[in-house]
Amino acid sequence: MTPSKKKSKIKRSVIFPIIMLAYLAAMAWIGRDRLERGEYLYYFGIIGIGLVIIVLLYLSLRKKEELQQRREEEQYGTYDDDKNGNQQDQK
Repeated sequence: MTPSKKKSKIKRSVIFPIIMLAYLAAMAWIGRDRLERGEYLYYFGIIGIGLVIIVLLYLSLRKKEELQQRREEEQYGTYDDDKNGNQQDQK
């Protein structure tokens, strides 16, 4: 993978949590009538649970991407490995 392609690609571990945060914000806006009625614990409890789920989603997706990258590096090697191998072949 070229460096320019790697920089331009937004990872799934970032996109999905951002989408979920936008969804949570929309649901918080729709449910603000509960806050006006004084149901503070319910309103902020749901938001808190949603935030915890989003953080766990981010962490699990990031871990999955790291494991996938390690597997690819073990299978194919890295650019530095190729570069060092070519230098050793030239000596």
